[in-house]
Amino acid sequence: MFTLTRDDGYLICTDPDRIDLDVVHRWLSTDAYWAIGRDRETVARAFAGSVPFGVYRPGDGRQVAVARVVTDRATFAWLCDVYVDPGERGRGLGTWLAGAVRDHLADLGVYRILLATADAQGVYAKVGFARMTDPDRWMQIDQRNQQVSQVTGEEPGGHSALTVGA
Repeated sequence: MFTLTRDDGYLICTDPDRIDLDVVHRWLSTDAYWAIGRDRETVARAFAGSVPFGVYRPGDGRQVAVARVVTDRATFAWLCDVYVDPGERGRGLGTWLAGAVRDHLADLGVYRILLATADAQGVYAKVGFARMTDPDRWMQIDQRNQQVSQVTGEEPGGHSALTVGA
């Protein structure tokens, strides 16, 4: 488990038992453009399969920020679901959190970390993230709006979307 305390008392911790999934679900599903409407079960499964980074306020220990890292803990990581409570913004917590993630992963030997952001490039640039210099090499499958699998002909969840008349 990784922990780091800032001079002003804010704490980062990767203890999954400390993550307040109710708060994280509320933040993501109601205020994070990339996760609006995400159900709590999906949030719970995503965090269960990732390395969670929680930021906790000094004094009362209330969770005030979160990040999630999908990683093999050896060569690659994807930093995602980074969120700072609106009441705590402006204190440098997002930059501190991104830097702590970078440093913790580097200690594990992970030197390639990806992320996607529509509006916070400046936050991540402060800790070394940069636009990809070789975007033509990267590919993706994005099935968020896919209604029927082109391979199986089934809807998400395994329900067949194909009908066969008799």
